Parts: sequence; structure tokens; C-alpha cells
Amino acid sequence: MRQWLTAASFASPWLVGLLALFVYPFLVSLYWSFCQYDLINPPHLVGLANYQQLGSELASGTGIGKALWNTSYYACISVPLSIVIGVGLASLLSCEIRGQSIFRTLFYLPSVIPVVASSILWMWLLNPADGLVNSILGWLGLWQPQWFASPDEFFSPHTFSASAWQNNSAPVGSKDALILMSLWGMGNFMVIYLAAIGDIPKSLYEAARIDGAGPLTRFWNVTLPLLTPIIFFNLVMGLIQSVQAFTQIYIVSEGRGAPADSTLMLSLHLFLSAFQHLDMGYASAVAWLLFVLLSLATWFLFATSRRWVYEGLR
Repeated sequence: MRQWLTAASFASPWLVGLLALFVYPFLVSLYWSFCQYDLINPPHLVGLANYQQLGSELASGTGIGKALWNTSYYACISVPLSIVIGVGLASLLSCEIRGQSIFRTLFYLPSVIPVVASSILWMWLLNPADGLVNSILGWLGLWQPQWFASPDEFFSPHTFSASAWQNNSAPVGSKDALILMSLWGMGNFMVIYLAAIGDIPKSLYEAARIDGAGPLTRFWNVTLPLLTPIIFFNLVMGLIQSVQAFTQIYIVSEGRGAPADSTLMLSLHLFLSAFQHLDMGYASAVAWLLFVLLSLATWFLFATSRRWVYEGLR
């Protein structure tokens, strides 16, 4: 008992933090999701009313339905692109060339810039009127997107219609600009891929080279299979981070999901419901829906990982 008390006393700061900052809010939010609570008056039970409201909004595509679509669009495009570009950059930067460390530093630097500063920088770069990107595109005679001022979506059937490319403007909107922002700061994932590539035994490359395999064949049959555990890790973490992204979305959308709710992500919708509309019960229901969706998505990734994650060297 004395040893147990000694161990518990050393672990008590972490245990108190776990109970006070995680377990208690977790359970309270579950209770509030069945209540009507405005942070001023005491909460009172309303049963499944909040979840019924979520269901009706999902069916009509408004509110949480719109936020879920925006979040799915952002996550399903930004996460795969970040993996493809990150693996590609890591493979190129693993080559022994002059100035290798300089290139690695330049590609990693954007990931250490504060989110607020980078968001303001991108708002200036992608300003449709006098931003640097549109100025360069206009100088080259190319289409000039409206970026954060447009609710358009590039990955949609409307993109391939004739009317979409009129008025010297490409059908690229706010969510596409957010995806571009996320790809700019993927240096942390690139560093993880670089470390994983450095751990691949050189003998495998030498054996493949002796068998006549070229650079692309060696990458496809040696590098990529041995990177699949790291790709899986970054896939799960990138999915969670993309769904929970908030700061940059709040800044570029003026804190309200502008324009036309095209940047109203689940995290922003939850925040506005809780602290602008003072509907903490509904916001708690949104939080639990987000928790369930992320849990299902993570479970699906783990369930399917055995089909494509290679663990031959473990």
C-alpha cells in the first residue's frame, strides 16, 4: 500500500489533469447534448431534440449538413495531396546533392510559421484584386480565381462546364484556397518521411539495382512499400488535424464561414453555435457527432490498413 501511494502521489498531477480537463468535460458535454443550455440559465433536459435538429439539417443540407460537406471536401482532398506531395518531396530531398540541407530547410520553414501570420500572408497573396498570385496569373494571360471571395469548388461537375471558365476566372473558391494553404505547411510530415527513408536498408536498393531496377522501379517496389506504415500514421493524423482545423478557417472566413458558408467547417460551426448563438446543448451534440464520425473514419482506416500497409521489416 505504501508503494502504491507513493506511485499515485507522483502520478497525481497527471491524474488530476486527466479527470478535471478530459474526463469531466467529456461526460458533461454528453449530458449537455440532451439539454437546452445557453450558459446563463441552468440546463434542462430536452431529450433528443438537439440530435433531431442535427438530423433535419443533415437531410436538408443546411447548418451541420453544409459544415459536414465543407469539411469532407477539405479533408478528402488536402490529406491525400499532402501525402503524395510529402512523399515526393522527401524522396527528392533524400538524394545526395549539393545544398541538400538548404533545400530541406526551405521546405520545412513554412511549417514553423505561426498559423495567424501564415493565414494573413495567404489572404494577401490570394487577394483577387491586387494579390501577388493573381497578378502573376494575369501577367501570364491565365485565368484569375476569386479565391477566398468565391464559394466555387474546383472538384465539382460544374468545373467541366463551358460557363465555368468564362469572365477570365477559374472555378476555384475558398475551400480550394484553404487546401493550398494546408499544402504549403506540410514540412513536418515531410521530415517524418525523410527519417523513414533514411532508415530503409541500403542493401535493398543495391539488390534492386543489381537486378536491373531503375529509379522509378526502386521507388515503387522498395521505398513506397516500406513507407506505408508512416503513410498510414500521417493519414490518420492528417485526417484528424484537417477535421479539427479552426484558426486559419476563422481568420480567412471573417469568423462566420464567408463567403456564403463555403468555409463553414464543423469546428467553426461548433464554435459559433456555442459562443455566438449561446446554444451549448446543440454545440455539444455537434461535438459528439464529430467524435463519432472521426472514430468511425479512424476505425475504417485501421480495418483496411492490413490490406496495404507493409510490415515486412518489423
